[in-house]
Amino acid sequence: MLRGAGAIAIALPWLEIMGTDRPARAQPAPARRFLAVYTPGGTVIDRWRPTGTETSFTLGPILAPLAPVQDRLLVVDGLDMKSAVGEQHQSGIIAWLTGTAQMVTSTGYAKGPSIDQVIASRISAGQRAKASVQLAVRWATGKSHGLMSPMNIANFEDTAPYSPIPPRIDPVEIFTELFGTLDPGASNDAALRLARKRSILDYLDRRYDALSARLGAADKQKIDQHLTKIREIEQSLGSTPATTSACRAPMMVDTSDYDPSAGLNSDDAGVIVDSATDAAIPKVGKLMTDMLVMALACDITAVGTLQWSDTEAKYTLPWLNLTEHHHFYQEMGGFRPAECELIYTWYSEQHLYLLQEMEKVDMGGHSLLDESVVFFGSEISDPASHMKTNMPFLLAGGGGGLRTGRWVRYPSLPHNNLLVSILNLFGDPRTTFGLRQYCTGPLTNLT
Repeated sequence: MLRGAGAIAIALPWLEIMGTDRPARAQPAPARRFLAVYTPGGTVIDRWRPTGTETSFTLGPILAPLAPVQDRLLVVDGLDMKSAVGEQHQSGIIAWLTGTAQMVTSTGYAKGPSIDQVIASRISAGQRAKASVQLAVRWATGKSHGLMSPMNIANFEDTAPYSPIPPRIDPVEIFTELFGTLDPGASNDAALRLARKRSILDYLDRRYDALSARLGAADKQKIDQHLTKIREIEQSLGSTPATTSACRAPMMVDTSDYDPSAGLNSDDAGVIVDSATDAAIPKVGKLMTDMLVMALACDITAVGTLQWSDTEAKYTLPWLNLTEHHHFYQEMGGFRPAECELIYTWYSEQHLYLLQEMEKVDMGGHSLLDESVVFFGSEISDPASHMKTNMPFLLAGGGGGLRTGRWVRYPSLPHNNLLVSILNLFGDPRTTFGLRQYCTGPLTNLT
């Protein structure tokens, strides 16, 4: 591979300089996009877990809506979030992406950055309009006004004291900031981003010159022919009509019935009645998903997070005919597994929509999902006990050689091992991440 700026890399033909005694096994290209999707309150694990074998399995009832994209999933089973030390919910959402314990001082919230920010610094920062995008639906419910889980998704800058990045919660403001007021498909910015995406050779800057100086005459001729062919392919892509561009503004919907700041106004009991805002969650969540997918497709960013509520989860779900808030069914009204299963199954349906939308986006012979890694998780595993063993984690996509269509089980390993493995998919060579006492190295059997 000849690497250029950011995550750009092109495959090279076999050259004499490579030597005859080197292994010819091709390495997968690093992943190019990352999404983390958070849902509150864990799951009902015996209704979540698949049955069968690693490659021949049936999704559990909660994951069953994902059956149409089962071949794009890696169900990761048996990991314990051992680094979640602190308040039962807060420590979990902090540890989920940082692999560190909750801070108990005023100097910060976590003891290290989250993987989305590490990935953003590697593949997105300085190369795109936004290093990362953080979105949240029905966020800041409960009396803590979002501080129960400090900015909840726990996106932390890669500098101490690792302050949280607040998620964006207003869908109208987000749409305007990301896409302006342009009609779908009519953006000049979209055309420019598509042109940037197609000019692969422009990202190689001086790396080709350095390589060329080391090549013999035969190798120089071979690589020049190879790069000329790539340029011809780029030029043919450039003649494609603009209407086929993957980059377009998503369809805006009326969200006037949705108050994004409703959770910030809850009373001391942590309950606020806003039936219109709660009823609008499905359409707002769909819009947030559409904006996140297009932000990736348009190269506005390469890293994003989507948070379905916060850890207190004090929102009602009238579209499921549930009159109490989610946290009531988790524990405040006693653990209600049937109602929780209904809620978690609905979230699986939203995950399906996200993955199918990513699969529809043509990035030039492959889908957006093919070059991405999507990480689904929560802050606990069991709502009643707040346990953090057997965490309900899912990976999806094909970035970095991730091998999907499988259910992989591990023997109570720390989830920090998964975090460092995700970083490895993006070309980061480190072998530990987060608190070292909770990381024994990358997981095997992911690629």
